[in-house]
Amino acid sequence: MKNLKKIINRFNKANILVVGDLILDEYVWGNVERISPEAPVPVVWANKRTYVPGGAANVANNIRALDGDVCLVGVVGRDKNTDILFSELGNRKINHRGLFIEPSRHTTLKTRIIAGHQQVVRVDWEHTDPLPRSLNRKILNFIKKNINNFDAVVIEDYGKGVINMFLLEEIISLAKKYRKVITVDPKEENFQYYRRVTSITPNRRELENAIRNLKIKDTTNKFKLNNDRLFTDKDIDLAVRQILEYLDLESILVTLGEHGMRLFEKGGRITHIPTVAQEVFDVSGAGDTVIGAFTLGLCCGASNLEAAHIANFAAGIVVGKVGTAVTTRKELLKKIEG
Repeated sequence: MKNLKKIINRFNKANILVVGDLILDEYVWGNVERISPEAPVPVVWANKRTYVPGGAANVANNIRALDGDVCLVGVVGRDKNTDILFSELGNRKINHRGLFIEPSRHTTLKTRIIAGHQQVVRVDWEHTDPLPRSLNRKILNFIKKNINNFDAVVIEDYGKGVINMFLLEEIISLAKKYRKVITVDPKEENFQYYRRVTSITPNRRELENAIRNLKIKDTTNKFKLNNDRLFTDKDIDLAVRQILEYLDLESILVTLGEHGMRLFEKGGRITHIPTVAQEVFDVSGAGDTVIGAFTLGLCCGASNLEAAHIANFAAGIVVGKVGTAVTTRKELLKKIEG
């Protein structure tokens, strides 16, 4: 624990580039007092509206809240939601000079209606079309010009079109050339494109879907990676070893909700990390917290296991808060001290 605290106290020395799909999270807060006479649904008496950076912007928000420096790269539309997102990023001192406006798209908006502590419904407005090649080039040129300023690159793949095969290959090649840490919050259908990154941080569902999608030679002859049956923990362990080798990764950190995390490292070591969460109100954005804290740890000299423990403590804090939340370095240190 003493060593973890030393690592966390170096977070303000790290500078991280976050590339990915941007989301504006809108929360409409209120109370339910009756059922609608028009349909069997609750009527929410709204009394407050708030906005929080989401998606890749939430990863950047988590890093900044933990005192790391961060620069955000992605695409927004030309609409009022972009103005709100820029304002929220500015309030949090998040560098967003790597954001590009594409008039043919609109900024992804997720609206959650909250009654008391309960989410009633979510409404999504989004574009998922691939980016035009010219916009890919603009993003890549920005990264090329600034790569030396950063210790790590986080790729946040929400499947909204920003992260694509062309951009991934170029970014990974560039980051490897300059010996930067590369972490990915993955989309299951894109696993084959994450070859040679440092680490990926899927949840259990994403990992199981990726196992079904990937065509990997099974050298163990003990199971089929692309079958449709339910996977046991033993199946997962065997499959992740294959994925580590197939993608040439240093580690895979699998988040398991209330069951904690499971860290798989090159060389065969597997470590289960039990959850430290005492109460769970909302898991929205917890994966963003995990990859942000994990990457900060790796940038500040932590081993894979030390970084995973730090990420586990950070996630244990944010799931105890309502909405897309972050934790601070002070909260994290207090949590570790117990």
